[in-house]
Amino acid sequence: MLMQLHINVKCNRMADRNEIPPETTVFAWARLLRVSQSLLSAVETALKAAGLPPFDWYDVLLELHRAGRRGLRPYELQDATLLAQYNLSRLAERLLNAGYIERLPCPEDRRGHILRITSDGRQVRRKMWPVYRAAIADHFAAKLDEDDIRRLTAILGKLA
Repeated sequence: MLMQLHINVKCNRMADRNEIPPETTVFAWARLLRVSQSLLSAVETALKAAGLPPFDWYDVLLELHRAGRRGLRPYELQDATLLAQYNLSRLAERLLNAGYIERLPCPEDRRGHILRITSDGRQVRRKMWPVYRAAIADHFAAKLDEDDIRRLTAILGKLA
């Protein structure tokens, strides 16, 4: 969901050494959000057309795949995926019900648990990747040259 941004240009001057006009900054911010939404929507559409689960599932399955046999505690998975805790809890339940992840007791904390990818989860993640990769190629890489991608990476790196 794109936020509505309001700014009073006369009252809100940016104290920036480059003195970027606030309306330019807000326009760039809004465009960044719109492009991000558009690209994620394209990935979601491609995955759905292929009869595959949503993009968020891929993100969680990828992080659990990377964790290997040790799995991840829910808070570790939350940090790795940047999903809000309540979203991750609901998503984890759907992945558990689909048989793509398993919940195991945590040896260090009897009240806690560990999430680990199953063989079915690894299989569906492998099926999702070619569709996701093609969406990246079609909707992102095909519109930029190598220099554009390097510059964009550098710019976004300043925000990270």
